Amino acid sequence: MEFIYSLLFGLLLGFTLTIPPGPMNALIASESVISMRRGVIAGSGAMSADLLLGLIVFSLRSVFEFGQYVRAVYGLGAVMVAYFGVSVLRSRAERRTEVPDRRIYARALAVGLTNPFQILWWLTAGLAFAYLGGVLLFAGLFGAIAIWICIFPWALHSGVKRSARAEGAVTVVSASLMFVFAAYFALLAAGLI
Repeated sequence: MEFIYSLLFGLLLGFTLTIPPGPMNALIASESVISMRRGVIAGSGAMSADLLLGLIVFSLRSVFEFGQYVRAVYGLGAVMVAYFGVSVLRSRAERRTEVPDRRIYARALAVGLTNPFQILWWLTAGLAFAYLGGVLLFAGLFGAIAIWICIFPWALHSGVKRSARAEGAVTVVSASLMFVFAAYFALLAAGLI
């Protein structure tokens, strides 16, 4: 029973990281409208970022005081998320051109490593997770991420195939969400919220 409990707890914890709207899901959405493959590749970049952030938090959990750097994390996140929002809009004209998989993956990895929501999730819920430990929690967490990065692109791409106008709308909404989050992060960095 403890086996199932630990695995389910890890899955639920993983969904708290993957499902909320944010810059990463906006990027995955903008790639998914072109092809499910591109969405899954972007999701894989996000999952790799989570793995790296998780390893960093777990390694430094008892050595480092993260609280003093929160505003800097928001500031860096604001700049990076705005940059990637512009990138999504600029790439709209070249959407049908073949982009190397490594470029899609690298962009998603960069967004994940600079996304304040992901960083702060790992510094809060992820840090608690690191203290709870356990291979089953870890497996459940990344199982949830793997499920999300397959189902989300599939659902979006399937929906876009039914409406030609949906692709442009998802791209514009995705970029707009990135700008909203960039502004929100900037206000947090400035201490205005």
